[in-house]
Amino acid sequence: MRDSVVVALRTAGCVFAEDEAELILATARTPAEAAAMVERRVAGLPLELVVGWAEFRGLRITVDPGVFVPRRRTEFLVEQALARAPGAGVVVDLCCGSGAVGAALAAGLGRVELHAADIDPAAVRCARGNVAAAGGHVHQGDLFEALPGELRGRVGILAANVPYVPSDEIGLLPPEAHAYEPLTALDGGADGLDVLRRVAADGPRWLAPGGCVLVETSRHQAPTALDTFERNGLTAHLAVSDELYAHVVVGVAP
Repeated sequence: MRDSVVVALRTAGCVFAEDEAELILATARTPAEAAAMVERRVAGLPLELVVGWAEFRGLRITVDPGVFVPRRRTEFLVEQALARAPGAGVVVDLCCGSGAVGAALAAGLGRVELHAADIDPAAVRCARGNVAAAGGHVHQGDLFEALPGELRGRVGILAANVPYVPSDEIGLLPPEAHAYEPLTALDGGADGLDVLRRVAADGPRWLAPGGCVLVETSRHQAPTALDTFERNGLTAHLAVSDELYAHVVVGVAP
């Protein structure tokens, strides 16, 4: 059966057909379920939604339909956060999507007070399951409006995987993204930095002294993002992973 699955996936244009076939066959409980999964994948459904989970820093993160699929490059944001604040006691995963970033930070830090938030009800439901093992709390609302007020001035790591695709470039994304993921998780406004600006403006008041806020962005947006952080009183620098093609702006509170 494996060979026929590989052929079907390769014919559909799946670049890593062999790897995907192994994953589907390992996940499916029956041949009929495997055939149904292959059919959905051939029709264009993202692999993570076909099997129901994504791997993120060694964790199996449940991904429900309509929820942003965590990207491997975002693991770099988690690495930077753990390196900058290894002793953080309070962590916030803003624009949390599936909650992958929060779950990974909690796994790396150990005992931590974890809060996650998203404006999308589907994301909130999904994230609750993924951060439950860490005792995480998930809130629904628009950025900081969702968070308990008692967190102001206490956050050691504020990870905000904000949408940063310019509005007129949404259609250029792979169909797996713009057809199956919520627009609110992708669209960052005219230049892609609308939500980042809001995080930079309001984030400092939530940080503990020396706390850090980390935001993923693109290479060409990075200079503007750095300036935005600096103008809001943060000491900012850019971390880059050429391997993952990841660009993370890090802002540290005084």
